[in-house]
Amino acid sequence: MSTDSVLTHVVMMKFHDRRDAAAAAKLLIELEGAVPPIRSMAVALDELDTANSYDLCMTTTHDSASELAAYQKHPAHREVAEWLVPRLAARAVVDYHT
Repeated sequence: MSTDSVLTHVVMMKFHDRRDAAAAAKLLIELEGAVPPIRSMAVALDELDTANSYDLCMTTTHDSASELAAYQKHPAHREVAEWLVPRLAARAVVDYHT
């Protein structure tokens, strides 16, 4: 692995009430400018609503695992998580280097 690799953090979320996904997307997107350890962010809402669909997919990139941890501990992220977590029916996470 090269020293200039990027850690990509992918989170898929399924909400108890699918309508909460749009509000979550707005809150998550606002983190990009507020939380320095985020190198980049993309948030997308599911469009097909199939039986296997998750409602929202968020992808962030970070310079390292420690930067991802700093993002997760940042007060702005913690505030969003407090709103988000009780509304989630399921969540899946994948982290990988590129």
